Parts: sequence; C-alpha cells; structure tokens
Amino acid sequence: MVIRSVCVLGGTGFVGRHLACLLCAQGIKVRVPTRSADKAKQVLTPLPVEMLSADVHDAAQLARLFTEVDAVINLVGILHEQGGQTFRQTHVELAEKVIEAARVTGVNRLLHMSALNASPDGPSNYLRSKAEAEMLVQASGLPATIFRPSVIFGAEDNFLNMFARLAKWAPVLPLACADAKFQPVWVEDVAQAFVHGLNDASSIGQRYDLCGPQVYRLRELVAFAAACRGHHPLIVPLPNAIAYAQAGVMERLPVKLMTRDNFNSMQQDNVCGCAFPFGIEPARMEDIAPKYLSHPESGG
Repeated sequence: MVIRSVCVLGGTGFVGRHLACLLCAQGIKVRVPTRSADKAKQVLTPLPVEMLSADVHDAAQLARLFTEVDAVINLVGILHEQGGQTFRQTHVELAEKVIEAARVTGVNRLLHMSALNASPDGPSNYLRSKAEAEMLVQASGLPATIFRPSVIFGAEDNFLNMFARLAKWAPVLPLACADAKFQPVWVEDVAQAFVHGLNDASSIGQRYDLCGPQVYRLRELVAFAAACRGHHPLIVPLPNAIAYAQAGVMERLPVKLMTRDNFNSMQQDNVCGCAFPFGIEPARMEDIAPKYLSHPESGG
C-alpha cells in the first residue's frame, strides 16, 4: 500500500528531525507527538508537521495519536537511565503500548528503531531491553520492520561533538574501552533507510543492521573529532578495572558522559559485516563530520 501519513514517536530527536524532513519532502503527512508543542515548533520549523502535545507513554493518548495515520515509526530510546526513565519503561513497555494502539486503530505499517548488537544475552541492560522490544515487535503480527543502527553521527550528534568539546578542555584524555570498535553511520543514511523501508513490502518482517563503510577504534574516533577542531590531546587508554570504576563515578554526575551500562555495551564491538539496505551507499565519516566539527556553533 501507499503510505500517505505517518506518526513519528521521537520525531523531535536527532534522527527524528532528519526523518521528518525527508518524509515531508516525499509529500507524506507527518504527525509528531511531543510533551511541549511550543518547543517542538522551534525544532521542526518550517516543516509542515502536525505537532500534538501528548504523553506517548499513555495508552489512551497513543490510540488517539494513531487514529487516521497509515504508519507509525517508533524512534524513542535512551542511552542512560535517569530522572525516572528506565530502559524497561522506554524500550519495552512503550513498545508494548505502541503495538496495542496500532492494533486497535488499524495501523497498516510499523517501523521500529532498535540498536546494533541488541540481544537477550547482551552485555548490558540497554542491549537486553532493546532485544526484548524487538521480540515484541516481531511477535506482534503487525507488518513491521526493525532497524538496528551502529552509533549515529551528524551535525547535532552527541558522539563526535562530545569528544571534540572534551578535547578543547582536556589536553590529556583518559579513555575507557579505547580499542572498542564502532562503525559509525550518518544520520541522513539512517533516515533514508526508514523512508525506503516504509513503502517496500519486501522489508516487512525484516531486521536491518545499519552501519557506515568503515570500522574505527574508539581512540581513533576521539583523535579524529579532536583534530577537526585543531586539538591533539594525549589519549591514555584505561585498564578495564579503572575504566569501570571511572564509569561508576561519572554516572552519578548531572550530565552522564558514561555509565557502567555503557561500559558493558562497549565490551562487544559495534560493527556489522552486511551491506547497507535498499541499495543506499553509506557516506564516509571523513566526508561529512569535518564540515560540522570544524564549526563548533553548528554542533550539538
């Protein structure tokens, strides 16, 4: 079927903003629920997006949001538990509510954002909760597609931008999991994959790993981000025992740069050996990131 209207949960987030832009460019009506419509308008202006104030964790409100839309895209996720938000509430319980509301309202298509390495026996609560949500989506009987990206980069990312900011103030960077491997993928490529999958019937029931064209060690990513801002810090790899203790301290800070659950996730390389789906040629980080990292005001 042809998709003419979509409700995007997490539409004001990093991936959601790019996806909303692409969907609007395709002439698809986009509905974005948000806790604060006024703030959302500042983020999504001037896109012709329907923004509704709503709590997506409320089942009744979800059902109203899904009324008269052809498809639902769930991008909601967290990297850290904080402020009452838990992995179970955000990843698993929300997926259950989305599935039920989609059934009740007769939604014809569901796209779900998961994470690379999501597994019931994954090394972290984050990855295990993502896997549980995947299993719920797969068992729902709905025409669903799951996307599992590696770490995502782009102008507003909280990954490369964070390393670049740290390097400005810290000539020496003690780094946990310095040799952990990542395969960063550009946010625009992730958004394109969702758009292609939306109308591709062959993607129903599929799970797609989304990775960029090259694998990097974490220390290489930190050095790259710093160099784009003209900084060359001394990167000091930390032994695992010290790194884990450091993460325990950092997770108690108001701004969580790292937690012990993040540390556990990085014990498994965040890479995939498959081709990017839908014939998309993923962008190289070196061709995109310097354009925004070299201008601090453009970053997140």
